[in-house]
Amino acid sequence: MEYGQPAWSDKKVSRIVQGTIMLREEEQEEGFEFLDAVWASGINAFDTAALYGGGTCERVLGRWLEDRGLRDQAFVLGKSCHHNADRRRVTPYDIAADLADSLARQRHDYHDLHCLHRDDPRVPVGPIVEALNEHLDAGRIRAMGGSNWTTARLQEANEYAEARGLRGFGASSPNFGLADEKETPWEGCLSISGPSRAGDREWYSERRMPLFTWSSLGRGFFSGLLTRANAESLRDEVDASSVASYWHEDNWRRLDRVRELADEKGCTVPQVALAWVLRQPGLDVYALVGARTGAECLANAEVFDLSLTAAEMEWLDLRREER
Repeated sequence: MEYGQPAWSDKKVSRIVQGTIMLREEEQEEGFEFLDAVWASGINAFDTAALYGGGTCERVLGRWLEDRGLRDQAFVLGKSCHHNADRRRVTPYDIAADLADSLARQRHDYHDLHCLHRDDPRVPVGPIVEALNEHLDAGRIRAMGGSNWTTARLQEANEYAEARGLRGFGASSPNFGLADEKETPWEGCLSISGPSRAGDREWYSERRMPLFTWSSLGRGFFSGLLTRANAESLRDEVDASSVASYWHEDNWRRLDRVRELADEKGCTVPQVALAWVLRQPGLDVYALVGARTGAECLANAEVFDLSLTAAEMEWLDLRREER
């Protein structure tokens, strides 16, 4: 496992961050066994959200951390303010309510990083920045970030904070992977993948802002199960939004190249796709993953033994024809 350490963190953070959306209270014993395997693989970072599982995911994680005595060693990324069917929930009230509930479920008193799950550009950044700083000052969060926030909104928020002697956003959590997202899978999602978002990646690189990126495998596109040949037979078994987002010719070409390189290097399609994300020059990336078994955790950890040359990285992304 490899680790990084954001400037605002007193902990080293595993470059792979394990998601928790698969945890269930009715399967708590199995969940504990799985989390033990995650920890044994070297992963010490976990992605959570007030939305996930109606709270059940956070409860299992919190009980496991408490039972194993690991909370002060673990890095927990929590999220608030996901929209619902009735309204957009990016307000100081929703931050406070979601955070209070999450901490109660997790049986601890802080998040190492707290991100706003969505943005509402109609809402001024000032009250949001001030509300988050109140939670920082109270010790309920140790850093703040935006999930699915544009670089323009992040910059606006940080300029507001700097002008008033407040802390700004120290991290971002967008979609990022080798597959270029053609359509947004859910309302309010934001991607920095593909040639059209090169400017966003440069913005992050210039600021060395840590990126906690999601969907490295293109929501199953790079799972290793999908090929050009079997795609139509699997169409009804995969999420329709995944088809709309990723089933496009340039992504099929990327998949062809990932398969070719995986065969040559004796590794798997998911490992190549994940390594491509983690090896991005100039970006401080922590990849959120959704492993569901101990074997998958170990396979993810093996990506750090996989080397990709600059030429191979560009070839996989269709930026050159030869490698």
